[in-house]
Amino acid sequence: MSVPIVRTVSELRKVVAGWRWDGAKVGVVPTMGALHRGHLSLVETALARSDRVIVTLFVNPKQFNSAADLAAYPRTENEDAAKLAPTGAHLLYVPDAEEIYPEGFATTVSVAGVSEGLCGAYRPGHFDGVATVVAKLFLQTGADVAFFGEKDFQQLHVVRRMAKDLDIPVEIVGCATVREADGLALSSRNTRLSAAERTIAPRLAAILFDAAGKLSAGGAARQVIEAAKAAIVEAGFHDVEYLELRGNDDLKPLERADKPARLLVAAWLGAVRLIDNVEVVSALPSGHLLPP
Repeated sequence: MSVPIVRTVSELRKVVAGWRWDGAKVGVVPTMGALHRGHLSLVETALARSDRVIVTLFVNPKQFNSAADLAAYPRTENEDAAKLAPTGAHLLYVPDAEEIYPEGFATTVSVAGVSEGLCGAYRPGHFDGVATVVAKLFLQTGADVAFFGEKDFQQLHVVRRMAKDLDIPVEIVGCATVREADGLALSSRNTRLSAAERTIAPRLAAILFDAAGKLSAGGAARQVIEAAKAAIVEAGFHDVEYLELRGNDDLKPLERADKPARLLVAAWLGAVRLIDNVEVVSALPSGHLLPP
């Protein structure tokens, strides 16, 4: 059985109005398509926590810094719809660019603070594009709850801040990163890796988890991170944009894992930019003094 597809806001709102009349709780999973098991796990979580689930598919031009990157992003609507059919998702919303950004569109949603640094430093305007389109999708779907993967951890913070600041009545649920058996975080960009690069790519997660373990044990961030960066380059990545320890709840830089934290990385492998992050939990007992 196929998942119904709608392409306009008016069609979407008509369907959602019917669900509302029946008292249904509506969940949404925003995506840019090229669906993989990570996306499908978000849909499964949404189905468990909502009565009706909308999956959105829109390759948002406003969040790409490079025209070449936008052009290279996979468009696989038919395959995506086929993957969604067995999940039980109730609706696939596939607007075109004119539906999201009609002629004369002149508004940008910008989120300060959590959008700064990390990917925000290397992709100027990216999070403005994310915040703008996600705000529109929340308002168009009228969803009660939205589901995002933690692999894009900074994006998750941006979306939460945006929804809170704009009083959009939607609960934001972050879902754990889904990984391949060898540890590589699932991403639509993984399909662009060559066979040789695919054998190298899992080293990023392995090095990240190793560094997180050292930080959990009380290691100083600067020393642990410098060693991890060198290991990433040695593994075959040609550029490490950032590798940073940040607070889990506020994304503020940390010198040690003396509070719940995340270790976040972005690195280039060939022509593909990979990002990942892992949780860092201090193993030190309360009151224990960290080593100098």
